[in-house]
Amino acid sequence: MTDDANVILSLLPTRLKVARTEKGLSLDAVAKLSGVSRSMVSQIERGESSPTIATLWNLTRALQVDFAGLLEDTPEQSIEVLRSAAVPMIENRGTGCSIRILSPPEDAGRHEVYELRFDSGGVLDSCAHARGAREHLSVIDGTLTVTSGDGMERLVAGDTARYPADVDHAIRAEGPARAFLVVQDA
Repeated sequence: MTDDANVILSLLPTRLKVARTEKGLSLDAVAKLSGVSRSMVSQIERGESSPTIATLWNLTRALQVDFAGLLEDTPEQSIEVLRSAAVPMIENRGTGCSIRILSPPEDAGRHEVYELRFDSGGVLDSCAHARGAREHLSVIDGTLTVTSGDGMERLVAGDTARYPADVDHAIRAEGPARAFLVVQDA
């Protein structure tokens, strides 16, 4: 196999996952539409399995994407813009806290970036993440208190805290506040 073919095949998992998430389809939905098992779709998206031409054809038809375009070695755009109104939000997490997802979907579970906005007294309580996970919280405006396990620190604008996220942890706002949160799984 040529190096060009290897490059194209290495891009395939991400391109399939992006096509699926852009259509708002779950793994189960793609499995039903394509006739390819859910576990196989997941393995292909993670790059753990190379699909046959027939499997790839079924997936592209289910996702309504161009078969040839999916395999083309086209360079990515140098700048990807997600306008403010289109930034996805996490609803029903915390009290008096809105969470905007800034990282791309393919980074979920590895390296996630969020913008947090707190009302006065807002709280974001989190259960322990995967073993070895860490969070990096940078306060942009306001005052926040972060707890992780038995530790507690008060942060003001300009401060950054790095702490274990594989234990129960919380972020509390004294007044209106805004911060960026990076979650890294081990």
